[in-house]
Amino acid sequence: MSRGQQRGSFAFEDLNSATLIVDANYEGGRIGHAGDDPLGRLLPVGNQGGFRYSGGLRSKTKLVVLYTSGADPDWPDSLDRETGRFTYFGDNKTPGRELHDTQRRGNELLRRTFEWLHGVPARRDLVPPFFVFGKGDTGRDVKFLGLATPGAPDVTPRDDLVAVWKSLGDRRFQNYRAIFTILNEQTIQRSWISQVLEGNPLGSSCPPAWRDWVATGVRRSLVAQRIRRWRTKAEQLPSTAEARAVLQTLYEYFRTNPFGFEACAARLWQMQAPRVSRYDLTRPSRDGGRDAIGFYTLGPPQDSLELDFALEAKCYATTVPVGVDAQSRLISRIRPRQFGVLVTTSYVAEQAYRELRDDGHPVVVLTGRDLVGILAEHQLSTALTVHEWLEREFPSTRETMATPPQK
Repeated sequence: MSRGQQRGSFAFEDLNSATLIVDANYEGGRIGHAGDDPLGRLLPVGNQGGFRYSGGLRSKTKLVVLYTSGADPDWPDSLDRETGRFTYFGDNKTPGRELHDTQRRGNELLRRTFEWLHGVPARRDLVPPFFVFGKGDTGRDVKFLGLATPGAPDVTPRDDLVAVWKSLGDRRFQNYRAIFTILNEQTIQRSWISQVLEGNPLGSSCPPAWRDWVATGVRRSLVAQRIRRWRTKAEQLPSTAEARAVLQTLYEYFRTNPFGFEACAARLWQMQAPRVSRYDLTRPSRDGGRDAIGFYTLGPPQDSLELDFALEAKCYATTVPVGVDAQSRLISRIRPRQFGVLVTTSYVAEQAYRELRDDGHPVVVLTGRDLVGILAEHQLSTALTVHEWLEREFPSTRETMATPPQK
């Protein structure tokens, strides 16, 4: 066993023969040029871009690598490790091109893949294996996130590949949002990769979860239940300068009017949970520990069930956490068969968060990082666009931030 394998990270010089292991780190070179890229050594694909594949589009594509840095606020690729769902955005990221007319033809590859998936009959045998990688520990390192199939068990065929509109300045354009499922396969052997490249993806080394999906369409997702149910401060706050600027814009807009933030907090919660059917803001002097109350709808429209929720909003600077006292105020007001929602521009202190989860209180927590993610999903990913949205939606509060962010 090599030095890299022993510590969960494969050395750059070992990548040609390295096994793919979920969440293992694969080191990049340290010279400082494109040759440091590890993906081209791991698999016979290029050394640049988010879409990389072996084979061609006109001939059969043998395998596909999807790489994401996870740091683009305009295109928030994400992996839900608890469900195995992976959301990936296509490669038409600037105006002036048709949806499928991209340099690396990634969107064309997505279109063909999902056509095979949903064809009548389905042609899953034509779908190439998708190997998903994310940013690694340092430098050009990458981390293997898993073997993926297009689509997801709980997503309808009309929703797993969607062309979404974006705007840049005064120009509009479309890009794909694609849903994949990470399969329950911890290790991918080099022998299977060799068989895939030889045109025999269902050969003797084929992972069982991939073989079953091709044969039946049933996905065995890699589901990873959280051991620690509370998040650290770093996990609750944005990690990039652009995201921190968005959060600061939100905080500054309501900084001198925290009651104004209550309406925004309720709107953000509804944006995150579209099945919030309605909500009402409470009077500031008589809120009883609840800034808003409302209903979340479950079930089909013909026979739905409404769950009551109570929402508490805290417009705090990122240096000021939500503590036990503020949290307890909401918990004490939650009635039986009701759940709570805590929304803050900051984070929840460790002791308060631990108690919340250890005691099993039914409270949803939306912190600064969550709010930035919700806004990004609604095409509000810069400080300027967020400020403009706040002025449109909450104009009575605009005097709290006289100077908008600069372009």
